[in-house]
Amino acid sequence: MSGKELREFFEEHLVPSKLYKIGGHHKNRICLEQEKQGDWVVYFSDKKDRVGLMHFASEEEACSRMKDEVRKLMELMYGLTWAAVPIA
Repeated sequence: MSGKELREFFEEHLVPSKLYKIGGHHKNRICLEQEKQGDWVVYFSDKKDRVGLMHFASEEEACSRMKDEVRKLMELMYGLTWAAVPIA
């Protein structure tokens, strides 16, 4: 899954855009971005701090983790989410 596909998934599943930022950072959101070295990172942006910074070698791995983190946040904040799909 690419960042574009992840954004489309979030839109289809009515995930509020105030929860995430794909391709950059925005305060108080879960963010996905590619660093200058080529690594992909997922983190929560708290003002200027990157909290819970996770590094990934591929965009696909980073998108998968971000999807899971946003799902957890949706469940915590709103009490609803999409169904987790087991990987075959």
